[in-house]
Amino acid sequence: MDSAALSTEELLRKCANTGDEASWEEFVRRFHRLIATIALRVARRWGEFSPQVIDDLVQEVYLKLCADRFRMLRSFNAHHPDAFYGYLKVVTTNLVLDHFKVSHSIKRGSGTVAVAADPQISGRPDTIAAIGVAETSERKILMREVDALINRLAAGPHLGRDRTVFWLYYRIGLTANAIAALPSIGLTMKGVESTILRLTRLLRQEISGGHSRLSAHSSGAKGI
Repeated sequence: MDSAALSTEELLRKCANTGDEASWEEFVRRFHRLIATIALRVARRWGEFSPQVIDDLVQEVYLKLCADRFRMLRSFNAHHPDAFYGYLKVVTTNLVLDHFKVSHSIKRGSGTVAVAADPQISGRPDTIAAIGVAETSERKILMREVDALINRLAAGPHLGRDRTVFWLYYRIGLTANAIAALPSIGLTMKGVESTILRLTRLLRQEISGGHSRLSAHSSGAKGI
């Protein structure tokens, strides 16, 4: 069946359960403009107009939606035909608000920030489960260390993009072609593959060289 003919609920199920590339491309076609518009609108309220920052925030929204094998998509229950559009607005708004609240707090030197829960999200048990991270404490630590290495090894003007590509591939499980379909990535499939290969080699060299605590957890990094 043509992905363009799928209802929103059918499209979400297909994206989450089959990883079908055509369905994911259709998801981006339908919802990317909404995500980018909301991210830009909220960012402007905080005085942020940088296209790079907006692109990074949009990519973070995709990461959030795809986390834990698309659990937010799998757990979504529509109450009316346009329910997902409203839900996506809430998710995007909250993520961008959280970003700037934390950023503003750090600039002021407090180091902490209280973020109010959104009633449209926190009030639903299935959504709470979707947002919850299903990783052990040890795995969380490992992922943070890998992320810190990426931030150091891939430092440069394309760090945000390269980091997103890496995690979409290794943590979320998207194919190179599906990642390249994201407008905010700005790479061809070959470019995505090249980025993944380069970062993987850098990480392996760092881990095998014993320059990181990750070398003690190498058994947990076999996927890299």
